[in-house]
Amino acid sequence: MLFDALALQLGYNATLVTIGATFLGIASGVTGTFLFLRKRALVSDAISHATLPGVGLAFIVMVMLGGDGRNLPGLLFGSAVSATLGLLIVNWLTRRTRLAEDAAIGAVLSVFFGFGIVLLTVIQSMSSGRQAGLEGFLLGSTAGMLWSDAVVIAVGGAATLLAVLTFRRPMALVAFDPEFAAASGLKVGQIDLIIMGLAMAVTVVGLKIVGLILIVAMLIIPPVTARFWTDRTDYVAAIAGLVGGISGYIGAAISASAPSFPTGPIIVLVSFTIFAVSLVLAPNRGILAALIRHVRFQRRVHMRQGLLALAQGQPIYERLTLNLLRRAGLARADGVATETGRARAAKALRDEKRWEVVRSDRQHEGAAALYDGLREIETVLTVDQISEIDRRIGGPKEAVAP
Repeated sequence: MLFDALALQLGYNATLVTIGATFLGIASGVTGTFLFLRKRALVSDAISHATLPGVGLAFIVMVMLGGDGRNLPGLLFGSAVSATLGLLIVNWLTRRTRLAEDAAIGAVLSVFFGFGIVLLTVIQSMSSGRQAGLEGFLLGSTAGMLWSDAVVIAVGGAATLLAVLTFRRPMALVAFDPEFAAASGLKVGQIDLIIMGLAMAVTVVGLKIVGLILIVAMLIIPPVTARFWTDRTDYVAAIAGLVGGISGYIGAAISASAPSFPTGPIIVLVSFTIFAVSLVLAPNRGILAALIRHVRFQRRVHMRQGLLALAQGQPIYERLTLNLLRRAGLARADGVATETGRARAAKALRDEKRWEVVRSDRQHEGAAALYDGLREIETVLTVDQISEIDRRIGGPKEAVAP
């Protein structure tokens, strides 16, 4: 059944949910990139929780007007109004009071969410409230999704993505260097509001599929995952959108093939799985790459210390050091240096003396700052500079490669 779901062959509703979740994942990944780079990931949590009162109030108003309280566009409009109010309150508290941003976010998050829960309780006591099912907006609910619902989600996600692409340059500049952005004439406060407004738009659009609690994960996990693979902003945004889209597509397909599994949590778990794989396997920032670099560094240290021991006629007791020297053809099994090993050892000892001169001479202060005990001196000094140091050291001189 999973293959049928991935091939969009599992039914009309499953296809709608999968397409909607894919669009939502792409939009949330790209939008969340700028929240993440601006170090305002917690803002998305406040925005998402601030949507709940709007959902409840919109339902009540629509019922009082004689309409269908479960009309998705109406509920999303109410959540957008509520989230906007919460966003403006957070911004006002941060700029006009002594409250730190995290304190303002915590206050807005708790108050709005508490008010939303009260409204849901009130709705359940209404004659038309028992069939409302608004609690599905907490964790997402895709059962019985209509074509109009899917269109709303797809159009909202596409519009948000288009807005992100339009403002990506100023948003990236503000995210990395707000002082320079302000000096360049950009209004940093307005750009921040645009970033948070786009996050609000994604949150509102994603309520039906993921829910207000889990939408935070869709905004943050994809850009964090993308950061493992690249340092360029455009690439981070693109990879984050790809991760979000894949997470939405696969998560919705898994949920469709196993109806007992809720869609929103499964999407988040798929996103986290991609994050975990990236954490381990990313070529530059992953755990495996870091472990390989550490092992290589240890081997270089052992090799260097072994060569210095050979040059000074000292015995080598460390088994790893001796094994490395043997594999490189620099020493025999009994720890005696080969002819090549003696030459390399003499070069290593000579380099140590050269570095001592460099580190004690203020004329070479810049080169001395690069000393780490392993760096080849030829990579930081010219042939003439090394020759001059050799004259100061005296004794036999090693050939210096041009």
